[in-house]
Amino acid sequence: MSSKHPIAYIDIRAFAHATEDTEKVQTAIHNTLTTETINTITFEKSSLNGHHGNPITLLQTRIKDQNTIQNFIQKLSTNLTTLDKQQLSDEITQHLDKATLYLRIDKQAAYQNQLKLSTTDTIHLKIHFKKTGPQEITETLKKLGLIP
Repeated sequence: MSSKHPIAYIDIRAFAHATEDTEKVQTAIHNTLTTETINTITFEKSSLNGHHGNPITLLQTRIKDQNTIQNFIQKLSTNLTTLDKQQLSDEITQHLDKATLYLRIDKQAAYQNQLKLSTTDTIHLKIHFKKTGPQEITETLKKLGLIP
């Protein structure tokens, strides 16, 4: 990635349901980060209630530091499978809204130190780009190695 970073910031959030260990969910999130950046990021914890009154903990953070963003994207690019990257490329319009790329990473796989796209039980990523055009963002995603 050049010195002029195309990404403004990244929001990460995940829900720890009543049946889940909050520390394990936090470990899953940490496994999406590089070891150098884990200690530089602070997660805000919020207590919520589910539809039936069940307790839910929301873990969220915003990454603004450009080195941390670069490391995060590099790890994501390196660890996503070719199949996931192709699927993302094929469905890119479903993941883009204005200048934001929405991704969901499998929480259980992340806990086992694997990064893969999923639609259920996920870690939510919002990657906010400085450029707003879908074609510009798609080109940037190719340069970053997130899509073929």
